[in-house]
Amino acid sequence: MNYYFCSNLSSLIRKVQQTGKILIIAGIILLIAGIIIYFAGNRLGWLGHLPGDIRIERENFKLYIPITTMLLVSIVLSLILYLIRKIF
Repeated sequence: MNYYFCSNLSSLIRKVQQTGKILIIAGIILLIAGIIIYFAGNRLGWLGHLPGDIRIERENFKLYIPITTMLLVSIVLSLILYLIRKIF
């Protein structure tokens, strides 16, 4: 019984360490994204106004569905996560 407890404890420690690594990587990605947005915010004005983004504006109603922007963001994030998995 003591061996079983030690086995589960070491498995738990490995899972916690893996979660810690994932959180650190996510924090670094958020930090880099924040720096890019802060310093290049004026140059990224096109990001919400791509062809394919749906915008309907009426007198008392506004609807904005950024389909193309979300596809672009999804592709970029998928590429970044793929590269991170390859490196680590």
